[in-house]
Amino acid sequence: MPASVVRLPTLNRLWQSWLSSESPRRPVLRWSMPYKAALLLSCFAVAIISSWPWLFQPNLSPGLPAPFEARAPRDARVVDTEAHEQRRSQLVQSTFVQVIDQQETTRLKKQLERNLAELERVARNIDTGRIGPVNLSAEEQIWLKTRSQLERKRWDMAIRRASERMLSQGLNNLALEQLQEAASIQLADLGERKGPARSLSSKLLATSYQGSSNLRTDPALSQRLIEELITKQDLPIIEVRRGDLITSKGEPISPRGYAVLNHFGLVSRGPDWGPWLSRFSTALAGCGVMLLIMRRERPCLEARHGLLAVGLLLITQVSKLWLVPAVSPLALIVPPTLILAQGLGTSCGLAWMAVESLLWPMPVNGLGEGRMMIACIVAAVAAFYAGRLRSRAQLLQMAFLLPLAALLAEWLLLSAGGGTWGRFTPNFSELLSEALLMGILLMLAILLTPILETSFGLLTRARLLELADQERPLLRRLSSEAPGTFEHTLMICGLAEEGARAIGADVDLIRTGALYHDVGKLHAPKWFIENQIEGEENPHEQLNNPHGSAEVLQAHVDEGLKLARRYRLPRRVADFIPEHQGTLKMGYFLHRARELDPSAAEKNFRYRGPIPRSRETGVLMLADGCEACLRSLPPNTSDREAHYTVKRIIEERQRDGQLRKSSLSRAEVELVRRAFVRVWRRMRHRRIPYPIPARKGFPD
Repeated sequence: MPASVVRLPTLNRLWQSWLSSESPRRPVLRWSMPYKAALLLSCFAVAIISSWPWLFQPNLSPGLPAPFEARAPRDARVVDTEAHEQRRSQLVQSTFVQVIDQQETTRLKKQLERNLAELERVARNIDTGRIGPVNLSAEEQIWLKTRSQLERKRWDMAIRRASERMLSQGLNNLALEQLQEAASIQLADLGERKGPARSLSSKLLATSYQGSSNLRTDPALSQRLIEELITKQDLPIIEVRRGDLITSKGEPISPRGYAVLNHFGLVSRGPDWGPWLSRFSTALAGCGVMLLIMRRERPCLEARHGLLAVGLLLITQVSKLWLVPAVSPLALIVPPTLILAQGLGTSCGLAWMAVESLLWPMPVNGLGEGRMMIACIVAAVAAFYAGRLRSRAQLLQMAFLLPLAALLAEWLLLSAGGGTWGRFTPNFSELLSEALLMGILLMLAILLTPILETSFGLLTRARLLELADQERPLLRRLSSEAPGTFEHTLMICGLAEEGARAIGADVDLIRTGALYHDVGKLHAPKWFIENQIEGEENPHEQLNNPHGSAEVLQAHVDEGLKLARRYRLPRRVADFIPEHQGTLKMGYFLHRARELDPSAAEKNFRYRGPIPRSRETGVLMLADGCEACLRSLPPNTSDREAHYTVKRIIEERQRDGQLRKSSLSRAEVELVRRAFVRVWRRMRHRRIPYPIPARKGFPD
C-alpha cells in the first residue's frame, strides 16, 4: 500500500482557516499589492528604528580582553569619563536643594495656635487635672496659675516669634529632645533655661512640630547646583604621552584605558548582530501580529487603517529614540491607543498598546515597571471607553480625567513603594508635569481625530452621530428634492434600528447607513414611485423600455456611490448603498421584458451588487424589502398575517442567496423578523375618532 502523501497547508490556507474560526464568519476585505508593499516597508521601518541603538555598538568595552596591543600615537590630555560619571552620580545622590513649603508652614502655625488655645483651657481649670498638649511639672503648673494677663500675652508673643524664626530657617524632622533644645535656644529672652516659662515654651514648640518638616526638595534648583559644582571642580584628566602603552593584547581593558582608546579613535562602532537581530525580529513580528489581530477582529479593516496603526507605532519609536531619557510612557502610549480605539474598536487599540509596551526600552529616567504598568492600565481604560463615547464633549472630559487618574495612581503607588519602582523617589512636580503633557497630547489627538477620520477613513462613534444629523447638506437635499424617498428612508430607519438592537448589531452604524442608502435617487427622483405625484404619468410608462427602466434603477446605486465619494462618506456607510440591493431581481421589469421577448436574460435585470457583507447591511436589505409590504397591510391585519408577510419576504432573500455573506444566523434572522413586526404594530396603532362639529355654511 503506497504511503499517503501529507500536503502541508500553505500560509494562505493557514490564514484563511484561522480567519474562518470566527463565529460568525465574516468576509475579509482584500488589500491591493501597493498597500501591502507600503505596509511591509512601514513594518521594516518600525523594526529598524526599534533596533537602531544596537546598530552602533562599540567593539570594545571595559573588562573585555584587548584584541591588540595599543600605544599612544601622540601626547594627549584625555577626560576620564568613568571618574566623571562617578562624580556626577555621587553628586546626584547627595546633592539637593530644599526650599520652604508654605502650605506645610501654614499648617504647623495653625497646629501651634491650637496647642496654645488648649494650654489656656488647661490653665483656667488647672485644679481639675485636665489633660493638656504637654505634660506639666509642678513649677510649670504654679507659673500657669499665677501669671498675669500681661505676662500671658508677652509669653504667647515670644513663642510666636521663636516659631517664626524656626520655620523661616527650615524645620527638619528631628528627635523630640533635639527639637526641644533648638526651641529653647530660640526662647533665650524668656529667662533661665530651666525656668518654668522657658521650659514650658520649648516643650510646647517641640510637641507642636514633632515629626514634621516644612522643607521640600526643588528638582530644578538641585540640578542647577549639581551642574555648578561639576563646573567648578576640575575634570579628571588622564595625561598621556606618545608611545605610552594603553593596553596589552589579551589583558582586560581598564576603564581608563578604554577612555584613552576611545579618544584616539581606536574603538570602532558597528552592529552587535545578536541583540540587533533579536530586537529587529521582535519588532517586525510584533507589527505583523498586531495587523493579524486587527484584521481578524475587524475583517472590514482597510489597508490605510493598518498604515495608520503602523505609522503611529513608528512615530512613538522615533520619539523614544529622540527624547531619551526624558520619554514618558503615559504621553506616548495613551493618546494613540485612544485614537485607534475610537476609530477601529477596543480590540485594535489594545493590540496596538500591547505591541508598543513590548517594544518599550529598559526603564529610563526612573520610569520603572510600576509607572509602565500604570501607563498600560490607563491606556486600557481609554480603549474600553473610547468606543462608547458618543460626543466630542465626552472625549474632552476623558482628556481631563485620564491624566488626573494617572497622576493620583502614580503618586500613591510610587509613594507607597518608597521609590522602589524606579531609580528615584517620585517628585510631585515631576509627576504633575508628566500628567500635563499627557493631557495636552490627548487634547491634540482629539483635535486631529476629524482630520484622521477624513484621511484614513476612520469611523468613530461621534462621526456616525454627526453624519446622522438630518441637517447635513446631502440629507437636506434628499428631503427637499425627493421627499417621498426621504419618508421611506425614515420608515426603514425605524425597522432597521429595532432589528439591529434585537441581535446586538451596531445601531448607530445602521441608522446612519439607512439614512444614506437611497441618496442615489437624487439623480432622477421622479422615476421612483414614492416621489411621483398622483395624476402625473409614470416616466417608465412613457419610456416603455424595460431594459432602460432597469438601467435607471441600477443608476440610483451608481449615482449614490458617486455622491458618497463627493460628500466623503466613510466606506462602511457607503457600503449600505450597493449592499442594500445586493443582486436582487428587478421582478416587475423582468416580467415586462419577457412579455415582449421570452428569451430576455435574467442577469440584465439584477442589481450588480455586492450582496450584504455585514450584519448591518443584511438587516437593512430585509428592512427595505419589508417596509413597503408592512405599510400596505390593511388596518385589520392580524399579527399572524404580518408575521407571515415578513417571513415570506425574508425567505425569498435567503433562497436567492442574498444573505450568505452577511454572517446573519437563522436565530438572528428570526429575531429580526419579530422586531419588524413589533415596529409595524407601533406604526398601525389606532386613535379615537374625534367629533368635529359641522362647519357653518356661508351664503354664495
